[in-house]
Amino acid sequence: MNNRIDFSYEVTPLTMALLSKTNEEGLVHTVVLEESQNYSVSITPTKMMDKACQYYGQNLEGLQRGTKNISNITHKAPIAIDSRSGMYFFPTASPSKKTCSWLSHTHITHIFPIQNGSGTEIVFNNEYRIAVNISFGSMQNQLHRTAQFRFSLDTRIERIKNATTFKETTRIEI
Repeated sequence: MNNRIDFSYEVTPLTMALLSKTNEEGLVHTVVLEESQNYSVSITPTKMMDKACQYYGQNLEGLQRGTKNISNITHKAPIAIDSRSGMYFFPTASPSKKTCSWLSHTHITHIFPIQNGSGTEIVFNNEYRIAVNISFGSMQNQLHRTAQFRFSLDTRIERIKNATTFKETTRIEI
């Protein structure tokens, strides 16, 4: 992957992860992983995630409340920035912590425990691998919770589509 420094960035369906990193001056910034390149952006991953939500007409807090309403997940809640394009992300820690990274559920194919127990290895669709400082059990839990939320949201959307289609096709003549 290429390593470019950028000061602004918009999350897209190509975004695989927003990783929290601390630079030499002790400031937290974001390393953005995309399918074919990466970037360094000078704001925290959670601020970047909120900015992405706003780009799509939402905000992070509102999407977290929506997740709670749909699936009852209240802590480290996954969000759907844009369900139509598969932009489902979940945090690796509490979003209030600067060490919180955000991972795209759509791009993860496998996870493995790191042998010495120091975290989890993530394998993305493009075979790119990273190690994150989150236990394998916590990572499994986040993946499963995101999958369940995704299923619940997709089912809800499909039900609405079907109800609308049914109403349009069944007319009663009086």
